[in-house]
Amino acid sequence: MTSTHAVLRKRLLERCGLTDADTGGLSPDELRRTQWCPEFDELCRDRMVMGAYRYGLVKHTAGKKDMVAGAIKRLELYRETGNAEHLLDAANACRVEWMQQNHPRFHFRAADDEVHFS
Repeated sequence: MTSTHAVLRKRLLERCGLTDADTGGLSPDELRRTQWCPEFDELCRDRMVMGAYRYGLVKHTAGKKDMVAGAIKRLELYRETGNAEHLLDAANACRVEWMQQNHPRFHFRAADDEVHFS
């Protein structure tokens, strides 16, 4: 008997034009483990902690900086210099924007069939 999970996985892969072979036949748990970078998270977290000392708690700094512009600036700096610290800063700027919800139309709607990385 085929599990509901297996059916959903097959349908999702088909919608993406993929097969189990394209993901190496890895289970979702294995993909969660292999498609993630704990070092990146740890380095981001360390910078968030230091940021609390420098700038204050995230909840107390809402609206004081344009986090989206900051993320874009950091990505441009990374593109120019190759310094990976800018990637961490860009990610944290996105994280702070998520936490503060500064955009007047902030919302979350999964975009399964829309624009993705290419």
